[in-house]
Amino acid sequence: MRTSASVLVPLLTLSCLAVSCRDEQAGPKPRVASVPVPAQARALDAAPADLTFRSGATFAGGTVVYLGSKVTPAQAAPGTQVRLAHYFQARSAPPQGFGFFVHVVDPNSGGMLVNADHEVQDGAAPLATWPVGKVIEDVHTLPMPSVPARVVLGFWRGDERLPVDDPNAQDGSNRMHGPRLGGAAPELPEYVVRRVAQPPKLDGVLDDAAWKAATPVVLRGSFDGREPRLRTEARIVRDDEFLYVAFDSEDPDIWGTLLERDDPIYEQEVVEVFLDANADGRTYNELQVSPHNVIFDAYFPARRQGMDLSWDSGMTTAVKVRGTLDDASDKDEGWSAEMRIPFARLAEVPHIPPRLGDRWRFNLYRLEHHQRRTVEGQSFSPLFVGDFHALPRFGWLTFE
Repeated sequence: MRTSASVLVPLLTLSCLAVSCRDEQAGPKPRVASVPVPAQARALDAAPADLTFRSGATFAGGTVVYLGSKVTPAQAAPGTQVRLAHYFQARSAPPQGFGFFVHVVDPNSGGMLVNADHEVQDGAAPLATWPVGKVIEDVHTLPMPSVPARVVLGFWRGDERLPVDDPNAQDGSNRMHGPRLGGAAPELPEYVVRRVAQPPKLDGVLDDAAWKAATPVVLRGSFDGREPRLRTEARIVRDDEFLYVAFDSEDPDIWGTLLERDDPIYEQEVVEVFLDANADGRTYNELQVSPHNVIFDAYFPARRQGMDLSWDSGMTTAVKVRGTLDDASDKDEGWSAEMRIPFARLAEVPHIPPRLGDRWRFNLYRLEHHQRRTVEGQSFSPLFVGDFHALPRFGWLTFE
């Protein structure tokens, strides 16, 4: 599934959240290189003495050194505009044809929070024109993130990035570590799942006593935690063999064109549960169902790595549509889905059946395509990045 999915606005980010979609960590997207303008660069003899972040790491065999950055103000309220000034020095003739990029990312997953790509000094100082020995200053502003974040920066040309010499000074994809931004991350939510003596009947209708006894939760905007345009309510219960998950989704146009098991239904309208049973932040399962009751299930041995579609969850599902599937000419009410997930098939379950007080990491999701175009992501635990695989933001599933 997804990567940023998702300045990268949330809806654009979420349109690229699928596993088949490009991961921002893989490298810069192809862009048309801007034509260098006559240099009117601000060149300094030295960087300011009051940098809030100092580096000294180099690109391309010592050709260019990143001296550091100054963030003003260093502490600011989320959403407040902050000024970032970056300082570089060419120690020998700089390479040709490279543009400049600045990303603000989640420090744990590397997922994109803000794409602040721009030309150095608004195009007045392309890398190829930097005078050797002088310090080049680049200044821009961006909103202070609401969660802990890190600035990463560097230079791109086509599908390559200018190499960072020290592997400890970059994120593994030639994005140089810059200053940290943002405050404390919001607390992770918890869902207490109850054991039921009589499991729900799988018919897509959520009128069973088990569902009535379960705690309802309303999903929030996955990118920012705000109230979404359409309501989605979820509930979870369990017995000794199965975990049961129910979604009820408000939806005026219920549709889907992917009809085969393990089709990439995450590219259309879908509800999902991600389960990290041993809470190791590494191995996890992804399970989905569409309004057509098409199933997608996968095992991941690590975040976004080794997606195994041959894994069979043994999940049973049921869907109830309140409206007309695939007919945009009328107005639907919504759809509900039930999942029955065998504990024994999931990856690295500590105890079967789960014991009182066992705690898993998990998240619940919905993808809604408004007017079949604009994508809205919802989640139980907001991610604050455009990536449903942001494992550090998974909530807690506690067994009662």
